[in-house]
Amino acid sequence: MKRVMRLRGVSGAIKGQVWEHPNLIRVGRLPQFELMLDDPSVSRRHAEVVRRIANAEIPETWLVRDLESTNGTYINGTRVAAGDHELQPRDIVQFGKVAFLVEMTDTTPEGPPSDSMVMAATTKAGYDEGIRRVAFGRDQVPRPGDELVALLRAGHHLVYLETEQQLLDSILDDAVSVLDAQRGSIILHEGTGDEPKLKLRSLNVGSGDARGRGHFSKRLAARCFSKGESALYRNVTEEKELLTQSIADGAMSSILCVLLRTPRRKLGVLHLDRGFMQEPFTEDDLMLADALAAHASAGIECALLLRKQRDLFINTLMVLGQMVELRDEYTGGHTKRVTEYATALAERMELATEDIEWIKLGTPLHDIGKVGISDEILQKPGKLSAQEFAKMQTHTIIGAEYLSTIPELHPCIPIVRNHHERWDGTGYPDRLAKTDISILARIVSVADAFDAMTSNRPYHTGKKGRSPEEAFAEVEAQSGRQFDPDCARAFLEIREKITQTMYELMPNMSQRRPTPSLEGVPTTHS
Repeated sequence: MKRVMRLRGVSGAIKGQVWEHPNLIRVGRLPQFELMLDDPSVSRRHAEVVRRIANAEIPETWLVRDLESTNGTYINGTRVAAGDHELQPRDIVQFGKVAFLVEMTDTTPEGPPSDSMVMAATTKAGYDEGIRRVAFGRDQVPRPGDELVALLRAGHHLVYLETEQQLLDSILDDAVSVLDAQRGSIILHEGTGDEPKLKLRSLNVGSGDARGRGHFSKRLAARCFSKGESALYRNVTEEKELLTQSIADGAMSSILCVLLRTPRRKLGVLHLDRGFMQEPFTEDDLMLADALAAHASAGIECALLLRKQRDLFINTLMVLGQMVELRDEYTGGHTKRVTEYATALAERMELATEDIEWIKLGTPLHDIGKVGISDEILQKPGKLSAQEFAKMQTHTIIGAEYLSTIPELHPCIPIVRNHHERWDGTGYPDRLAKTDISILARIVSVADAFDAMTSNRPYHTGKKGRSPEEAFAEVEAQSGRQFDPDCARAFLEIREKITQTMYELMPNMSQRRPTPSLEGVPTTHS
């Protein structure tokens, strides 16, 4: 015998209506919830009413927990705090402004007995069959509206999301929501061949609390990927072989491992799990998850291909930037270092993702105009004359003209043309000041000057490069003069990361020692 929780509406439009469930009643505005309330006082994910299984120490009872709702959950007029709160028959429980009477009845458990097989069901459907399941379930019956909406949303993500990570996170969010998982993971295959080299790329803890270290079962994910089939593990606790640390730490009771694939290749695994307070996954859940995986996999593959293409493009730009280094002895590695410094600074300043991408694309090209400067100037030992220095300064204009012929790279032009402008307006070539200078150029300016100070620059000072400590001190001294104060401050805040990158890219830097004084150290760089 099992006690069934029953909630009877006592107010407004729901008065007299009854909702009941033997294990879990989720409350909110989401259509897939057991108690969906279309009321403005109710949050999308408002609360849960769950059965606590009896043991030798405590009797079976029902608990309500608020899911950080906006308008709160109440028992007999008192708002409940975070955590679980026991419900008694005849209690009045209220979600926002919607109230229910708590009733409990005894009933005989329904449904088939527990399946002793750990792998309760598998499917090795091809991509085409998986796509067909977008519209039709296991029995070839059209899917319920909430399931179909979730599957269609997976396609929506392919059009409106800008980054690969956003795509993965959004697909996983929908899978966790529509399949009522306590946790979900997307694990993608890296490298070549079918040998599993799976890496966690997205994690969602759903309605769980993310305790423990268990995010997904590496063993089951590898098995799913190697065999090329999606699998349902209805009750993993019944198989000692599967009681790994990850499953135990994650409090996993039932698991879905779903293959992400396209007609061309296997991509990875969608891993979903439920806890001990939830009903196990069913075969219908497996088919729904498999359909979602098939539908979303095309978008994931496109995102992976675009990332590969983008990485190739960045490498090409880096090579173009390094063309200058083949003619200018001092600049060996300069392009890569400045790009690393500028990217770290942009991330520290929390620039928009799009702007960070332009930093990564534009910084390798910041000195591309030097290919138009003669060897007599570019390779001259010692300091440049005033006339030669003026000619050197034209590399910013030359570089901007090069990029103006490539429409796709126009957002990079401010980096190339204006990374030698100064905050006080005395830079070149346009004498821009303060925020009239693009934020992208202001960031690259700090990174470029820092590397100039720490590099051996024969035509600049005739001296060897300075130590990191001296260069950081000069960045601080030039804040509000040469550099945007916000950029300088943020750069100093990540000095440890910058120094580590420098030592990795300039092994000989560790031999350099600070000089006694910074007097006479110019920071206007070419």
